[in-house]
Amino acid sequence: MTALRPYGQHATLIDLPDPGLVGGIAAAAHRVRGVVEVVPGASTVLVRFTGTSRDSVDEALAALEPEVVAVRSAQVVLPVRYDGADLAAVAAATGLDVDAVVALHSSAEYTVRFCGFAPGFAYLDGLDPRLRLPRLASPRTSVPAGSVAVAAEFTGVYPRSSPGGWHLLGRTDAVLWDADRDPPALLSPGTRVRFEAT
Repeated sequence: MTALRPYGQHATLIDLPDPGLVGGIAAAAHRVRGVVEVVPGASTVLVRFTGTSRDSVDEALAALEPEVVAVRSAQVVLPVRYDGADLAAVAAATGLDVDAVVALHSSAEYTVRFCGFAPGFAYLDGLDPRLRLPRLASPRTSVPAGSVAVAAEFTGVYPRSSPGGWHLLGRTDAVLWDADRDPPALLSPGTRVRFEAT
């Protein structure tokens, strides 16, 4: 059941029962009168509004039907050196060999479901179920920028050096976040992504 929760004075958090609804609800929320910002999450959509009452916005949000989200035609291809610190461990944990892990990861097409954790960090949907592993029991204190990793149902790329608990498969030289670029993030919700082994 969808729940609406106040989030400060001028925002509402929509908590969705099905993560698959996030994109459609986020698209529909943009059309609500007074809404100035919509931020999709894993299973939530944050809606910021101005110039209208919370009651009227929440009434409209409660009545939303998910819109069909058009897939972006452009695809971002990220070249990857599959030599990550956890590649062999991922192969062992999944019962695959290293070549099979690389082949599965690099043959899929992914879609950015949402962004978070750090500027430019995109959570990519479409990971083969055979590569889905829980996060590391003990996160690393530092993961190098450009690290390509998997955790749970997602894959992603660390845009800068930071702590992290995902399994590292390889590394890309692509710049995921550049404050001087317009837009700064290379990947945004809805972007199609493919990894290319180099």
